Amino acid sequence: MNLMRTKPINADLQGDSGLKRCLTALDLVLLGIGAIIGAGIFVLTGVAAATYTGPAIMISFVIAGFACAFSALAYAELAALVGGCGSAYGYSYAGFGEIMAWIIGWDLILEYGVATSAVAIGWSGYVNNALAAMGIALPSEFLKAPAEGGLLNLPAAGIILILATLLAVGVHHSARFNAIMVAIKLLAIFIFIGVGAFHVDVANWSPFAPFGWSGIVSGAAIIFFAYIGFDAVSTAAEEARDPARDLPKGILGSLIVCTLIYMLVAALLTGIVPYTALNSASPVADALLRIGHPWAAGLVAAGAIAGLTTVMLVLYYGLTRIFLAMSRDGLLPPVFAVVNTQTKTPIRIIVGSGLCMSLIAGLTPIGDVAELVNIGTLAAFAMVCAGVLMLRYTKPELPRPFKLPLMPYIPILGIIFCLYLMTGLPLITWLRFTLWLGIGMVIYFLYSHRNSALQRS
Repeated sequence: MNLMRTKPINADLQGDSGLKRCLTALDLVLLGIGAIIGAGIFVLTGVAAATYTGPAIMISFVIAGFACAFSALAYAELAALVGGCGSAYGYSYAGFGEIMAWIIGWDLILEYGVATSAVAIGWSGYVNNALAAMGIALPSEFLKAPAEGGLLNLPAAGIILILATLLAVGVHHSARFNAIMVAIKLLAIFIFIGVGAFHVDVANWSPFAPFGWSGIVSGAAIIFFAYIGFDAVSTAAEEARDPARDLPKGILGSLIVCTLIYMLVAALLTGIVPYTALNSASPVADALLRIGHPWAAGLVAAGAIAGLTTVMLVLYYGLTRIFLAMSRDGLLPPVFAVVNTQTKTPIRIIVGSGLCMSLIAGLTPIGDVAELVNIGTLAAFAMVCAGVLMLRYTKPELPRPFKLPLMPYIPILGIIFCLYLMTGLPLITWLRFTLWLGIGMVIYFLYSHRNSALQRS
């Protein structure tokens, strides 16, 4: 049983994939911004500052940003070299073989699925606050999961079904919707920056690191959730007009823009109010209310709704494309690998995964399950960096449209940073992650390995 056999490079791009090539480099940059700027900037920045880092949240963003930068460069090389819509799953298949590809693919399903559901619950809270401001708040039993004393988190479940419809009608329409939502949330962020810049009290930055270096590292591991999304750009390889040129631009461009915005917002947020006041579901809007700008707080809340919507849209999109790639390879049932001839989208995957995530968002209190997203993402990023090293060694002759500079230091640093951040996550997160991987290995040996395309060939 040879589990180390790999797929040919660009195997997924040979012939007509059935997907429509319509995304430009700008679309890909906006796709990345749509996924990155959302829950991290509107929720996690305040929570991490209040409970882990204090004003040193700025340093945490730098650490997390470095880990992402090294990984993003590795993603850019592999996205242009390997292609396909499977993201880190496809890259692992090319570099390490079937079993490692399955582990990463199973990991990514957890990452994208749980993240989409978690963001939907946060979106529900912002929407209900907006409805309450208009005097039409929903009954509490339709805002909480049964375990929290409610019946169903109706907005959280509903928004996923709405996004499922949008994704099913075509990626071109989804990209246009995403661009509009990105513009709205960036406007909201710039309003916060413009107002907050005139209310900074440097006394709020003291003490700068009240929880010490361990708090800064733990904070970086927690806010890493804020960065998931740039890897979703690589899942659009088969729908990009010129993937070899545009994918590196989309990945690196979105990461640079978002890192700068995160650091600036974190500095202003901890400068205008004490960090101890930021442990809330809407810290940016609450900070503006504290300094007497309710109109700005309202606009930021609207931007948060738009921001969380785009995060869900891009994560949902990435999940369906990874599922599609794994189904094509026979690791998941091939019934999901069908692309609709009218819409050029994998409707069966979109509907099936949408129903599952809608139930999770509507019936389950996510809580600290979001930490599972972080450990899954860090594991995938480390594997992508290792994949660059492996392919440079095993297939040095391949033409690389985008070539990673400073080899082998950048991918090695990417692996070190990712593993270091993983050590900052709680033990319970490691146990849950191990359990999920254990379930995945059972499925692999009972079904996936026996039915994979490589095994049949």
